[in-house]
Amino acid sequence: MARESESGLPIEPVYGPQDLRGWDPTQKLGEPGAYPFTRGVYPTMYTGRPWTMRQYAGFGTATESNARYKQLIEAGTMGLSVAFDLPTQMGHDSDAPIAHGEVGKVGVAIDSIDDMRVLFDGIPLDKVSTSMTINAPAALLLLLYQLVAEEQGVPADKLTGTIQNDVLKEYIARGTYIFPPKPSLRLIADIFKYCRAEIPKWNTISISGYHMAEAGASPAQEIAFTLADGIEYVRTAVAAGMDVDDFAPRLSFFFVARTTILEEVAKFRAARRIWARVMKEEFGARNPKSMMLRFHTQTAGVQLTAQQPEVNLVRVAVQGLAAVLGGTQSLHTNSFDEAIALPTDKSARLALRTQQVLAYETDVTATVDPFAGSYVIEKMTDDVEAAALELMQKVEDLGGAVAAIERGFQKNEIERNAYRIAQETDSGERVVVGVNRFQLDEEEPYEPLRVDPAIEAQQAERLAKLRAERDQAAVEVALAALKKAAEGEDNVLYPMKDALRARATVGEVCNALREVWGNYVPSDAF
Repeated sequence: MARESESGLPIEPVYGPQDLRGWDPTQKLGEPGAYPFTRGVYPTMYTGRPWTMRQYAGFGTATESNARYKQLIEAGTMGLSVAFDLPTQMGHDSDAPIAHGEVGKVGVAIDSIDDMRVLFDGIPLDKVSTSMTINAPAALLLLLYQLVAEEQGVPADKLTGTIQNDVLKEYIARGTYIFPPKPSLRLIADIFKYCRAEIPKWNTISISGYHMAEAGASPAQEIAFTLADGIEYVRTAVAAGMDVDDFAPRLSFFFVARTTILEEVAKFRAARRIWARVMKEEFGARNPKSMMLRFHTQTAGVQLTAQQPEVNLVRVAVQGLAAVLGGTQSLHTNSFDEAIALPTDKSARLALRTQQVLAYETDVTATVDPFAGSYVIEKMTDDVEAAALELMQKVEDLGGAVAAIERGFQKNEIERNAYRIAQETDSGERVVVGVNRFQLDEEEPYEPLRVDPAIEAQQAERLAKLRAERDQAAVEVALAALKKAAEGEDNVLYPMKDALRARATVGEVCNALREVWGNYVPSDAF
């Protein structure tokens, strides 16, 4: 009896040559590092060196997060990945009334250049690659990073890393948006232009399916809606006068890795193939790097359980293996206790060790694309690709990603799938170890990491001190210049950088833009 995949596609008990009848490997596969990149974006993949091992971290104050980063670097992590608290993600200062109770809770609080200096104190920014999970205010955090690098004597052309900067998925699945879609897309185009001129090695956007998956999207929905957002960003940049090959090589993506290894591998392969064809056929890209879908992966936080949390160590290892077999460029493995609270030092180290075991103790890095030619993988790749293309066409029929967002299409589709998953879990049809099967009568006690609530008051004191010390007139002049640029067509990142250098806060800069562009209010179209 056939089972169904996470995308609702049939999984047969046995696959064979009949499932690939008429299947042309030259069209479907190619060679590793060559169009259509089904087998990976680089010819040697992990046989030369493993993926970048990132650990997503950030909590409380910049001082506490800085200490965690140094521990991770000492433990062997290859790249930093910064988590910001909700006020920072929403463009509010820590002393804003709306920030009350959220300061430092789900990430580090960054209010100004003063905090950014502390966050990266003693960390050489020309030696590390830094990913920053920030979207609506991404330009601000990137500029603060650049300013701190300049103070370290590191030129901008030596900086490497990524800003997530994917605001469209915020309207779909996450909600940390600030401005309406049109000015948000304008800001993203300004970032593309600025980085091409000023920070050429920086990945200007990480187009993200991870958060859609966490909200309940199936693998096919995850890649369909993510790639549709990517198409919208490319169209925006081209409409702003950029040549596709001037910015597309710096685009990157961010996906989830679930415990369903086979479909996840197929998903990653299908995503690479679709994107390569879109970039070549729709946008006329000539540079092969413009056609490469390079992506970061994070293991599936939504699949972790608070019940018997140590079982999450097994889940994360399986999810990490799926990402590696799928050809990820970098990977974050979740800590086993994240369903309970922020990870402890020990659990974060164990999560990194999981990646190191995969890289150095298994043989999955010995050969490029181990699953190529597998009957099941190639058939599942075709099936996921077909399902994703069908969804992408529905988005196009509605007028593209933004128009579909305004109709609530993607959000509605994801919620339908999330409801299906919840029903299957509640009925026991979908087994979740420790939750609806193999439970314990009594859970063992666990002491989670807790964020000190005094952080909010400490950040407020830092802000009061900053405002008392800085040249307020210079801040006001800089903010006025920023508003003027936002009202016109000039690139807003240059006056924004001047304002941040003058010690304007994240909230003040975002408020200046709010005055010009307004706040986004979601519709109730669906």
